[in-house]
Amino acid sequence: MRQKVLLFLLAAITAIGIVPAKAVLSVASIPPVFDELLHASSLSNPAMILIDGETGEVVYEKNSLSQRKPASVMKILSGVATLKYLDPQAVFTTEVSLGVQEKTLVIQGSFDPWISTSHSVARKMNRESLPYLAFNSMSALKRTNGGSLKQIKVLYSGLYSQDVANLKSFWAKRGFKPTMKSVSSDEASLNAESFVVGDTSPTLDKVLDFTLKWSDNLLAERLARLSARAAGYTFNDIGVSATFAEILGSFNIDSTQLVVADASGLSKQNRITAAMLGQLLYKVRNDERYNLLYRSLPVGGVSGTLRSRFLSTAPSAVGLVHAKTGTLNGTVTLAGYVESSDREYIFVTLADEIPRGAKAGSRARDAIDRILGRIAAPNIPTEISEAQPAA
Repeated sequence: MRQKVLLFLLAAITAIGIVPAKAVLSVASIPPVFDELLHASSLSNPAMILIDGETGEVVYEKNSLSQRKPASVMKILSGVATLKYLDPQAVFTTEVSLGVQEKTLVIQGSFDPWISTSHSVARKMNRESLPYLAFNSMSALKRTNGGSLKQIKVLYSGLYSQDVANLKSFWAKRGFKPTMKSVSSDEASLNAESFVVGDTSPTLDKVLDFTLKWSDNLLAERLARLSARAAGYTFNDIGVSATFAEILGSFNIDSTQLVVADASGLSKQNRITAAMLGQLLYKVRNDERYNLLYRSLPVGGVSGTLRSRFLSTAPSAVGLVHAKTGTLNGTVTLAGYVESSDREYIFVTLADEIPRGAKAGSRARDAIDRILGRIAAPNIPTEISEAQPAA
């Protein structure tokens, strides 16, 4: 798909005779030009780093060791944690059974991060359907209790509190108000007797792809906590913080300036540095275990949260930027990879001192796009083999 987009753009440029107004910057000319571009008032003293994707050399940096608010580029750490500690082909299951004791229902979950409250959405995206599980549970209870739903106890394990709340809400709207009790997975297994209904999630790689492409906050939080538990830490923000620090340490990246208040980037208490994230992006790019991270990033002007970016601000960059976006009120960030003729750059831009408001955010995004437009260019081979004559 990416190649088709690039070929279309190149053909269009050739056909209508468009020549870029500004040539792609050489490595040597990047620092002075970036210095000027980053002084734009719309960016308000940002932090930035640009790294050569082949050598790891820092080509440009500004405030790269300064602690800044990451916004949703924090999800890159969640993505790395997911691929480091969890199996990309794993699936999550939720099973519902009638209990050993009368008037007891047992739900055995596996902390599926993506259970849907919409049955149609669930079936379209191959996700677990909460209405499907809840409705069939009610039907089974009625069959075994003479049509009554009174004095029912529900034992559950492996469910997020929000999913429990959604279950209770679904049932309450239909006149079913059971007593809910959280139990351990072992206790749930011991109390389950007759299987009623079950559902299964997509594979984890598909969940992660959606998380990064569309910047899903809830999924990022849940995947990070699952990763923390798999890494041996607590199933909460404290465990996530320890997990992220461990990841950076495993790549010999200094984590002392990392502050983790959540895994999604929603909290304004989070702090990273451009250098920290840039080094992480460089190192995972050269490790095949993390290939899915690159493939899951939005593509400029093509997919995900970047689908509308670069189209008018920097058309030359369309299809050439794979990056995670970030937005908070007063903060605009972007971090990832940009193709530039004969090389690839890793970049991180953290503009967290801009004025509050949508207009200021839009101006900052446009400025970042234009900066990347100065180095983005398709990687076209310098040598093209001659066509062989027909036999």
